[in-house]
Amino acid sequence: MNKLKWMAIPCAAVLFTACSTTPPKPTGYRVYVTNEVSGDLSILDSEKMEVVATVPLGKRPRGIHASPDGKFIYVALSGTPAAPPGVDEDSLPPPDKSADGLAVFDVAQNKVTKVISGGSDPENFDVSKDGKFIYVSNEDASGVSFVDIAAGKVTQTVHTGEQPEGVTVTPDGKLVYSTCEEDGTIVVIDPAASKALKTFKVGHRPRNIVFLPDGSKGYVNAENDGGLVLFDAVKNEQIQPISLGTPGEVKPMGLVLSPDGKKLYVSTGRGHKVFTVDTTTNQVLGSLEVGPRPWGIGVSPDGKTLFTANGPSSDISVVDLATNTVTKKVKGGTGTYGMVVLPR
Repeated sequence: MNKLKWMAIPCAAVLFTACSTTPPKPTGYRVYVTNEVSGDLSILDSEKMEVVATVPLGKRPRGIHASPDGKFIYVALSGTPAAPPGVDEDSLPPPDKSADGLAVFDVAQNKVTKVISGGSDPENFDVSKDGKFIYVSNEDASGVSFVDIAAGKVTQTVHTGEQPEGVTVTPDGKLVYSTCEEDGTIVVIDPAASKALKTFKVGHRPRNIVFLPDGSKGYVNAENDGGLVLFDAVKNEQIQPISLGTPGEVKPMGLVLSPDGKKLYVSTGRGHKVFTVDTTTNQVLGSLEVGPRPWGIGVSPDGKTLFTANGPSSDISVVDLATNTVTKKVKGGTGTYGMVVLPR
């Protein structure tokens, strides 16, 4: 009996040792921010709340989205010179079309593995739910281009209207919605049929779209109206405008929902603020000043922390949503722009 007990102890010890050496699962998350001017990607880690890596991307990285499985991040690159308000476009150098494309960033390797075609002057886009296609807004083509990720090329372009901007895939993955800044419209595209189904008005200079989790309704920012528009995503028609402030002073830019879909956060460019909207009542709950010209916006997976990319100051504001205060500003690259948040 004693001998059996003595033999059992080392076996248990061996098993314990083997189990204890199993690496723990990664915790926390990372915030990936494109820097339009410096042409790189800032990676902020949630444990230290600081930038832990900067990765070169290419010219004018702006729009950014992750693949559905979170293994890749795609970034729109453009060789077209920036033309901010007040700049005479005729005075700018000619576009470098060789710099246009979509950078493919491998999250595990922490580097860009290749650049694929994204059409002419890509800016914003979304990824299909099966991860096979990217739908890109191309102003030069006045439409949304379909990019086959595996083939690395544009397969077709669906005409939308002048100055297509935001592109968003519906929660069920069946439709693609594109805003047209000049026309003040949203165009509904059926990717399976490769055609536009409907166009409807939503306000002046619409940019980005988010859908409620059930896909029944959506929000689009009307930049020149100083607010949002709530629309019916079944009938594809406007329901109501939601004012955030004086047009011209408040310019809604980025949109992101809380993980539970109950709150919508809106960055407001020259308004310097982020507004919070209750998606049940569609009432504005309040606002918070975060920095100069906030554009890109993201929320942590646990819904506790919000981030904004503030272009002119080239930094990232960290907001504690429990207290609605900016707890830190983290220096990014030059011209912080787009943002995506991924669990580690």
